[in-house]
Amino acid sequence: MNLLSVLLSVVLVTGACSQTADYQAVDGPNVRVMRHEDGSRTIFSRSPDARTLTKKTYSSGGALFLVTIYRMDAQGNPMNCKIYDGKKNEMFKSRYGYRKSDGQLVEEQMFDSRVKRIDPNTGEEMPVRRFIYTYDAQGNRSAPISITLLPGKTAEEVYGKPTAMDADPFDTPTGR
Repeated sequence: MNLLSVLLSVVLVTGACSQTADYQAVDGPNVRVMRHEDGSRTIFSRSPDARTLTKKTYSSGGALFLVTIYRMDAQGNPMNCKIYDGKKNEMFKSRYGYRKSDGQLVEEQMFDSRVKRIDPNTGEEMPVRRFIYTYDAQGNRSAPISITLLPGKTAEEVYGKPTAMDADPFDTPTGR
């Protein structure tokens, strides 16, 4: 075996072990594991300063399916995120907007990382979908109003559910 083959084997085994280690993760101060009925699981891990939250979704067979990396503000709200497929190819990026008066999430914008869409009128990048939230008198968030650039399709049909988190996975004792 030549040196290149040995190095390639080490890289492949290390990558496989890392993915298996992630899939076998257990709850801790900076890790939450959510096991789903279909056997898949989602693992949330955060940086010690809580400014980065990584969400990894695995199939029931343990294959990495989706990775979302959130950048958080000082209050723990996501400011933006990047979404990768299971092979770590960047697919989308999102940004979140909050109402200044009370800090409530009012909009999520998602951009396609593979194809940049430019508004011919402004020259600015256009989101491929937007979710707009309203709140009732008690402060309960509405289901999102979705807007997409593809005629005849809903935002969820084209790009899936909103990336905004309904709750902080670290606010519950076990994350389940």
